[in-house]
Amino acid sequence: MSSDIYAEPDLSKKVRYSRKEQEDRAEWQQREVDTYESADDIRDSYDHFQSQEGGPQTQNPPSVQKGSFRCATLALRVLCLLMLAGIIILSICFGWSNSQLQSSYDKLSKNHSQLQEEVKKLKEKIEEKCPDRWTRFGSSCYFKSTESKTWSESRRDCQDKGADLVMINSKEEQEFVNEFGGFFWIGLTAKQTSGRYKWEWVDGSALTETFWAKGHEIPSYGYYGACCDSDGKWTGSFGYNFGDRVSKTFICEK
Repeated sequence: MSSDIYAEPDLSKKVRYSRKEQEDRAEWQQREVDTYESADDIRDSYDHFQSQEGGPQTQNPPSVQKGSFRCATLALRVLCLLMLAGIIILSICFGWSNSQLQSSYDKLSKNHSQLQEEVKKLKEKIEEKCPDRWTRFGSSCYFKSTESKTWSESRRDCQDKGADLVMINSKEEQEFVNEFGGFFWIGLTAKQTSGRYKWEWVDGSALTETFWAKGHEIPSYGYYGACCDSDGKWTGSFGYNFGDRVSKTFICEK
């Protein structure tokens, strides 16, 4: 009996199972397969859920996607820097332009005020009544003497009246002065400059328009301007004649 228990089994012999045992065995194997399939389904569902919710991924992003992201970030930073530089440049240009415009406006405003003041004075002068024996033309008053004097004496007489010998600066003024008639001194004198003589008005200003008679436009020592000849032109008269002073009537202007 004891020898039968410890004897090795004979594997060459076929073991027969009953029909019931075979069915139970098949059912158990099918349950194992179903269990493994269920576990795989649960794992796949979990991975899908994590990807939808933004959870941690089990796989790293490809290196190509990382490079594209870095390039996009760098491009955005460069664009922001360019926009900032553009804004700074525009601000500087705007400030400079505004400063220039303000400066120009201040100058124009100052010039406008000065012009208004000059117009006001001119208007007052035009509307001002000339003294007795004086005649108005434009913004000036004119006095024609009845006595003859030398050029220097004539100018001194005008200055005593708060005026000076007449200075003619336009065709209209020349025609007005010519209507006084006669041959009289005007405020022209020959001045020596740089070794040569030239005509200038008593206030030192240069001639703008001239109405010289032919051959009288060239000044020389001792010459003064006079008006008007038969054609209404200027002549240059020598202030001394054989030691005697030359006297003429004169016209004052103020």
